Amino acid sequence: MVTATDKSRQDAQPAFVLHHYPFRETSLVIETYTRDFGRVALVARGARRPKSALRGVLLAFQPLLIGWSGKSELRTLHKAEWQGGYLPLRGLSLICGFYLNELLLKLLPRDDPHDRLFAMYQETLEALSMNGNHAAILRGFEKNLLRELGYALTLDLDVANGRPVAAERRYTYVIERGPVALDGGARENEVELSGQR
Repeated sequence: MVTATDKSRQDAQPAFVLHHYPFRETSLVIETYTRDFGRVALVARGARRPKSALRGVLLAFQPLLIGWSGKSELRTLHKAEWQGGYLPLRGLSLICGFYLNELLLKLLPRDDPHDRLFAMYQETLEALSMNGNHAAILRGFEKNLLRELGYALTLDLDVANGRPVAAERRYTYVIERGPVALDGGARENEVELSGQR
């Protein structure tokens, strides 16, 4: 468990920049996603100055080691080091990366760590940088995100009898329960699905 004094100063925390926006004349507010502290908002003082050491480091989709201090919701960044990165995201991969960042910004509360999700985010960025099957990569991340947040869908068991879903059977998905085997055709307002993955 992280105490208030643990939050006051951190060094060498693995992180990614999710979003940033201008703050005052020369600074930035950056929303970061860290391995051990979850989403953390930081002020990067002077980061917009032309000769700032932080200017070329605080980039989205690049692994960083960061350090900060402060106890309030908006802490002060005092160090950021680039840790080598992935191939740059381009085209559809870049759009998918921004979508991932928006999911994390909108669905994760601040200071709520999810170390497994952090690792999944890294793996997803790496897969996107290889320009693989974008839809499959995103669906995998979304499914893992829902599971990590406690909203995972039941897809492997027939909720009516507790048996594993059979590839040769037809099912309907009952909202807030899961798949149920069909003994005939789907009724009105039901969607018929295959048990095959």
